[in-house]
Amino acid sequence: MTPPSGGTTAVGSLLDAFLPTYDAAERHSTDVHALPVRVYAAVRALDVRGSPLIRTLFFLRCIPGALANPRQAWAARRAGNPGLGLTLDGLLRSGFVLLGERPEREMVLGLVGQFWRPVGGIVRVPAEEWTAWERPGYAKAAWNFTLAPGPEGAVRLATETRVRCTDAESRRKFLRYWRLVGPFSGLIRREMLRGIRGAAER
Repeated sequence: MTPPSGGTTAVGSLLDAFLPTYDAAERHSTDVHALPVRVYAAVRALDVRGSPLIRTLFFLRCIPGALANPRQAWAARRAGNPGLGLTLDGLLRSGFVLLGERPEREMVLGLVGQFWRPVGGIVRVPAEEWTAWERPGYAKAAWNFTLAPGPEGAVRLATETRVRCTDAESRRKFLRYWRLVGPFSGLIRREMLRGIRGAAER
């Protein structure tokens, strides 16, 4: 789902607080037959290393950066930094920031970068500075997980990703990039939801 530039939704969630307007967005959900405390614990324990699909897509995402700067990629590998994370801790090490959470209701992660560049141009912005950070030439992505009552006693687990660019030029570059990677981003998020559901229901 990609709303037009400047899209917005109703206020109320942490995601709305951190990124109420956006240039692109996607949302996915699944119903989990487990207690909310178990579902939220599975979100916090996110680990998709067992998913061949996600490992493959993350590997492919890292290839352009490795080709553009092989020395930097090799140094990062030797330092134990694999690039994109396959666990929540790995995501936080790779540049994501935990912006906020309401236990058993919502968790929001943030990422700032030039995602259209081969190396990603990631800038680590602290949570307390994230909302006001507006350096031209970048995109700000906020990504949440929410829990809500679902049908027949299930928990409706949803994830939404929003991206807002800081100027017209970065918006043009990002939207061109998003047309290419958006479908793969959706695959990753649906696979993450499937993994979280499986962990919570076990």
